[in-house]
Amino acid sequence: MIKSMTGFASVSREDEAATVSVTVRSVNHRYLDLQVRLPSLVAEREAALRGLVQARVARGRVELVVGVKGERPPAVDVSLNGPLVEALSSTLELAHERGLAAGGLTASDLLRFPQAVTVQERDPDPETRDAIGRLVTGTVETALAELDTMRRREGEFLLADLDRRCGTMRGLVDRMESAADAGRGALVERLRSRLDEIRAQLPAVEDAALAQELVKFAARSDVSEELTRLRGHLEHWTGLVAAPEPCGRKLDFLLQEMNREVNTLGAKIEGAGISELVVAAKAELEKIREQVQNVE
Repeated sequence: MIKSMTGFASVSREDEAATVSVTVRSVNHRYLDLQVRLPSLVAEREAALRGLVQARVARGRVELVVGVKGERPPAVDVSLNGPLVEALSSTLELAHERGLAAGGLTASDLLRFPQAVTVQERDPDPETRDAIGRLVTGTVETALAELDTMRRREGEFLLADLDRRCGTMRGLVDRMESAADAGRGALVERLRSRLDEIRAQLPAVEDAALAQELVKFAARSDVSEELTRLRGHLEHWTGLVAAPEPCGRKLDFLLQEMNREVNTLGAKIEGAGISELVVAAKAELEKIREQVQNVE
């Protein structure tokens, strides 16, 4: 199946406990590279959320960011650092005795010292915490569904372009086959003419030996196997893009095999115009390869 590795989704949900915002974006990567950022309130759900992403995404660099905002002001615990306040009071009394300060230690004085008074948000009760966790999970699932929809939609454009380019490759293969047939025929005629010249100059040379060498030389220029394999790769390509599982890495490998066959054809085929055909085929394969880098 052709799906793009590039996508983006942003979803917000709220209930009586909290408002949850989820942003998920993905870009190209050779493997699955997942980064998750969660508030501490739902940190224990990271493994489960990673599992949700892995169930939908096989390849790409994915960033999942979750934000949680409570609907009600959180309860807080306020604590006084007794030892520090006593130390401050003692120091102030000493300053009074030396005439360096006047007045007593006030509440506003204490608040100026960050460690004197500590205000800490109280964790929500288990029921509220569980409700927020479920809301986070549901919102992430919705965001991943939207991401998948976008990646599939982008994949349709990729598939249309790749199908067109593979059609161009099939046409080039047909033209290379015709050029190979013409070149092989011309080569045989040139060899026969040259053998006739050799017979005239060296009458003692056996015709059977010359004919055998002619057959061997002509066989070395036969490219029927390479053409068959190249067509087979193109058929395999069609099967991969139609299958339900991700195929990006398989397509990349298949392109390497097609490129090898084109190189071999360029080295073996005789005849005018073959260089242009080989260059065109390699250029088309490179364009296909660039597009495949976007396929999951």
